[in-house]
Amino acid sequence: MMRRFFFFALVCLVPMAALVATTTAPMSNSIFEEGSWKLKIPEKQRLRQNPFEGNSDAVAAGSKLFQQNCAQCHGGEASGRGKKPSLRTDRVRMATPGELEWLLKNGSLKYGMPSWSRLPEQQRWQIVSYLKSLQ
Repeated sequence: MMRRFFFFALVCLVPMAALVATTTAPMSNSIFEEGSWKLKIPEKQRLRQNPFEGNSDAVAAGSKLFQQNCAQCHGGEASGRGKKPSLRTDRVRMATPGELEWLLKNGSLKYGMPSWSRLPEQQRWQIVSYLKSLQ
């Protein structure tokens, strides 16, 4: 009888405990740390180029838009605030312009990132210009 119990524990309970431990591990609090948002982006969107790349006027406009729409969560210098991530990280730096524009447009409510689809596309690209200028 005791052998059956140990066999049951070994075969059933140990794997179940391991499964619970891995599924209840704390999740990252940042969409940028998690990185799962990139998996949702269609390849066509990922490859989009910023029409304002290299345009200093777009960077200045993007800075103003960032202050109006993003600084409340990400800080005035884009260094993060509280649990909201810094946008001066390698993950953001390495993201393509198309990925960043897609994230601005679609957001990620799971991580508290709202959709900025109400902003005209031109303004989203200007914010992307600003973010890329922080490198």
